Amino acid sequence: MKELIEGIVKAMVDKPDQVELKEVFGPHVTIYELRLAKEDIGKVIGRRGQNARALRWILNAVSAKNKKNCILEILD
Repeated sequence: MKELIEGIVKAMVDKPDQVELKEVFGPHVTIYELRLAKEDIGKVIGRRGQNARALRWILNAVSAKNKKNCILEILD
């Protein structure tokens, strides 16, 4: 799952070497914390948040298939 998100995000940004994705495991949910360069945040979020919404939709679809709960957080 982590590799999938990283691959998609790295293809979207100008500075793929600054993309960091950290997994935080909890008892009921896994949180993916995404950090990237300041100038790439807008590209990942997209107009009206549609890129971020699409990333979260993909994450939810894959996690539902694996019977897990996952959350994607885009951090500054």
